[in-house]
Amino acid sequence: MRRIFQNSIALLVVVIVLFLIVPLHPALLDILIIINISLSIVILMITMTISEALEFSIFPSLLLITTLFRLGLNVSTTRSILDYKGSGDIGTAVIRTFGQMITQGNIVLGIIIFFIIVLVQFIVITKGAERVAEVAARFTLDAMPGKQMAIDADLSSGLINEQQARERRSKIQREADFYGAMDGATKIVKGDAVMSLIITAVNLIGGIIIGSINGVGDLGTVAQTYSIATIGDGLVSQLPALMISTATGMIVTRSVSDGSLNADVINQFARQPRAILTAGAVLVILGLIPGTPTVPLLAVGVALAVLGYVMSGRIERQEAVEMTQSEEPVEPDMMATPSETDYYKDINNVYGLLTVDPIEMEFGYSLIPMVDENSGGKLISRIVIFRRQYAQDMGFVIPSIRLHDSSALGTNQYVVKIKGEEVARGEILVDYYLALEPVNPAGEIDGIETIEPAYGIPSRWILPENKEMAEIYGYTVIDPLSVMQTHLSEVVRRHAYELLGRAEVMQLVENLKKVAPELVEEAIPNVLSYANLERILKNLLKEGVPIRDLATILETAVDSLMTTKDMDLVCENIRVALSRTITRRFCEHGQLRVVTLDAEVEKRVISSLTKNEQGIYLAMGPDLMQSIVTQLADYLKKFSDLSQTPIVLTSQVIRVYLSRMLAQFYPSVYVLSFNEITSDVQIQSLGNITLEAAQARPERKAAAV
Repeated sequence: MRRIFQNSIALLVVVIVLFLIVPLHPALLDILIIINISLSIVILMITMTISEALEFSIFPSLLLITTLFRLGLNVSTTRSILDYKGSGDIGTAVIRTFGQMITQGNIVLGIIIFFIIVLVQFIVITKGAERVAEVAARFTLDAMPGKQMAIDADLSSGLINEQQARERRSKIQREADFYGAMDGATKIVKGDAVMSLIITAVNLIGGIIIGSINGVGDLGTVAQTYSIATIGDGLVSQLPALMISTATGMIVTRSVSDGSLNADVINQFARQPRAILTAGAVLVILGLIPGTPTVPLLAVGVALAVLGYVMSGRIERQEAVEMTQSEEPVEPDMMATPSETDYYKDINNVYGLLTVDPIEMEFGYSLIPMVDENSGGKLISRIVIFRRQYAQDMGFVIPSIRLHDSSALGTNQYVVKIKGEEVARGEILVDYYLALEPVNPAGEIDGIETIEPAYGIPSRWILPENKEMAEIYGYTVIDPLSVMQTHLSEVVRRHAYELLGRAEVMQLVENLKKVAPELVEEAIPNVLSYANLERILKNLLKEGVPIRDLATILETAVDSLMTTKDMDLVCENIRVALSRTITRRFCEHGQLRVVTLDAEVEKRVISSLTKNEQGIYLAMGPDLMQSIVTQLADYLKKFSDLSQTPIVLTSQVIRVYLSRMLAQFYPSVYVLSFNEITSDVQIQSLGNITLEAAQARPERKAAAV
């Protein structure tokens, strides 16, 4: 019984298909017609109460089922009407009731009203919903890369964690699938409207012919009998179809709403009391003109004027309360700042100039309000969130970031420094928004062309009033603070290994000692020195591998050092031990998209490995190196289109050496080995790097890497 219930929908679809073949009793047909109308009302109400389309993601499939159900009933009612022998009542009770209600003794009037209903559904609602669904599907697909980049930016800045990022990526994918399905589902609605007209014509013309042959009566009686039944049948079919078409239009236009339709209509009308007042005044003026219907115009006009006045007063009171709450007393700064000359009279203060900060960020004058908390700046709080998120993800606490202004910079410029040296620079227009250009924008937006500083995406600075239009065209719009914070976060991630020093390593070991004192006592410094541990952790951070599981890192390092002193090999063994961590770091939705190396290429790379007193290094010929780099450049475009981290998958033997070589050309490319990926991951190859004819000839020159 439980298994039957679990497959009830599938069984229901099979039963609906049987409606096309098996004759149904008129009483059963009446019940099914009422169920069809009720189901349509329920679907329409759901689409009006949801706040976003994904809350009713089964709608495309449900649309197909309800359409099939309605067509099955149409076939059954058509069989019932055309099978009329002239005795008793034609059709079913519901069909006769609806037919008599709309005709009211006037067949011509009934036919006209019926065709008006059908044309309204077909030309207005169905055609409009089809166009909206088509545009929504195209815009959603075009905006996917920009939305993915925005999620990566929020993740980098610490505004969301990895789990939230996965959920948002999944939502974007489900939105694209939903609107793509809706684009096809609206074609079903359109075909249903056309089919209704055909069935109506068949019922009317076929009924008159069959009635005349069977001797139901004279031509007038036959026409009247079958016309009432045909109109009733068409009406009980078109009413649900009209509601389903309206529901289709509702659900594809819910992309910009914040709540249910009822809440949105009430809230948005309540914010426009002036428009309501104006409409009331216009109606009152029209009511005073001689010859116009004075009473209804004045009644409606006065009602609108009173409603607008009440709404306007409510908004003014709310603004007054918010203004009162936002006002805070400002205390004057009574502390006088000493002059620069007096400050450096103390020689101890001069020594302070010799200190090199791990991370610095300098700002132009116009950007100071974004940093100064007294002026409402939120950059510091964003950095705090990012530091916490990075520590949770990577297991390393970012040092304090020194923020200060600089007269040497332009008013809109900022500079990021690592250990006193500039590593990144950007420029921000405070009063603008940055719009990231999609792959295929739906339209052009006016703005100042630029390049997004963190990821190098073509963008443009736009005015705030153009923000909504840019989003409609598929642009991803980011506020200036997020642009700067994302750039800072990416710089810190890229240079995190440089920020890890001996003091930070000792702090991490002391933190581990609280939970695993025996492990620390065994490993450090008897087997593994702080210097070697620092080297291992830096290598892992440099290639984006989290070091949060420090216990596993120490255990694997101790075991590996018993058989080898090669720190590169030790690092590779640690990476294998951290396979779950590496898989989680780079895998999305159980799938890993990679570029692989052909077996012949791997053999050539292995044959290029050379050993000397310093250890093993890669001495690869320039032709082979150029071939690998060139082919990889072509595949990077595929990763960019998919908004995926570029990954090269190879064997463990050459992974570290190939990674060092590619880092010179593509710092954002990660090289993983097969041993570092867990078995439950589906690997999808976007391409394979092979040997070209130019690399088949013997190499005459070697390049040491």
